[in-house]
Amino acid sequence: MAKLRTIFSCQKCGTQAPKWLGRCPDCGAWGSLVEEAVGSDNINAKPALAGIVSQSSPVKLPDISQDTGRHQAVGIAEFDRVMGGGIVPGSLSLIGGDPGIGKSTLILQIFGAMAKTEQPLLYISGEESAPQIKQRAERLGVNASQIYVITENCLEKVLEEVKKLKPAVIAVDSIQTIYSNSITSSPGTVSQIREATGQFMLLSKATGIATLLVGHVTKDGAIAGPKTLEHMVDTVLYFEGERGHPFRLLRTVKNRFGSTNEIGVFEMTGLGLQEVANPSSLFLAERPINHPGSVVVSSLEGSRPVLVEIQALVSPSGLANPRRTALGVDANRLSLLVAVLDKIIGVQLHDQDIFVNVAGGMKVAEPAIDLGLVCAVHSSVMNKPLDPHLLLVGEVGLTGEVRAVSALDVRMNEAHKMGFTRMIVPRSQAKLKAPKGMEVVGVANVNEALQLLY
Repeated sequence: MAKLRTIFSCQKCGTQAPKWLGRCPDCGAWGSLVEEAVGSDNINAKPALAGIVSQSSPVKLPDISQDTGRHQAVGIAEFDRVMGGGIVPGSLSLIGGDPGIGKSTLILQIFGAMAKTEQPLLYISGEESAPQIKQRAERLGVNASQIYVITENCLEKVLEEVKKLKPAVIAVDSIQTIYSNSITSSPGTVSQIREATGQFMLLSKATGIATLLVGHVTKDGAIAGPKTLEHMVDTVLYFEGERGHPFRLLRTVKNRFGSTNEIGVFEMTGLGLQEVANPSSLFLAERPINHPGSVVVSSLEGSRPVLVEIQALVSPSGLANPRRTALGVDANRLSLLVAVLDKIIGVQLHDQDIFVNVAGGMKVAEPAIDLGLVCAVHSSVMNKPLDPHLLLVGEVGLTGEVRAVSALDVRMNEAHKMGFTRMIVPRSQAKLKAPKGMEVVGVANVNEALQLLY
């Protein structure tokens, strides 16, 4: 019988210690070490993949075929965009998101779209029963004979069913519920998550089966389990959304087969996730007209320009330290631009509360929105509305200069398509050819831009 020993593993970073510690010595997390029992003869044992994975031999680089490494489009345009063109056979993808955000719905709709290929698809559920999955499938309109469902948590039994069925794609919902009999710790611990992910990785690489893993997200917004989980997979996707908004954003933070800058936009409805082909029209649908503090900017998400509305509210503060609240933009960036307004432009904001929000729950991080953010705060201070057909693009430096941005021509075309007739851009890029009917004005600094607003 295997001799068992006890270790303590950090559930944040995976660090192991021989005794319990109140604080992890590596990541500094408090109360994250959990006791696990480890068998000394199970370190190198891989019985779960016996008969599935065959031994490989060295192959010359020119002789390697690339036919199995190409993207296969799923049929959901927003998902295919984020993945770089579709699912790659033999790949291992991890999808994380808050509870109830729609991860299971997305997986089931992906299977519904892929069922047209006449290849078997296996949905492994460790959290829901088969009738629950059937009920969701009926609501989503997914009813294909190629989709197989198994409700099982044991890794060895799951791999046995994979060996029998030989599916093209498998989905595991979720990886935190899968456990291996070779490890004595409970499901969801670092050892179990690492073992299950490692087994699915070996399975995918050896057989060409594409695997989609659903991962839980902690209260900090990171995928539960150690960072090594993200290193083991080929693609890491985050499914994001605000509780009060029906919009869902699918972002990729790691992709070995494509760009990590693309986003997919969905709208959650009673019939499931609906693709949003034109996110700009969605975010600007309820924009107020002729209201101070409302400005439209252009944000570039990968190769896609998205027009969003930035709202600013400036009001007198009764506090010794006025509030600076930012939703959807970097709070440090807001403080920097407020300092530029105060020092360079001479707008006194030391006794004012400033609130900034990106309408629609969108999160924008690129510096091209700086000019729009400054003008939104200034508009609220002056209590003067801006031209509703005006779009602002430009990065603002600490001396108040307006710097060039990338892909301005793409932003111009999107603005023209959405009905904007005037743009204020960096002077160095004002010579770019604008669409017919659009006026483009270049400015060298923030002061010039503010003089053109009203």
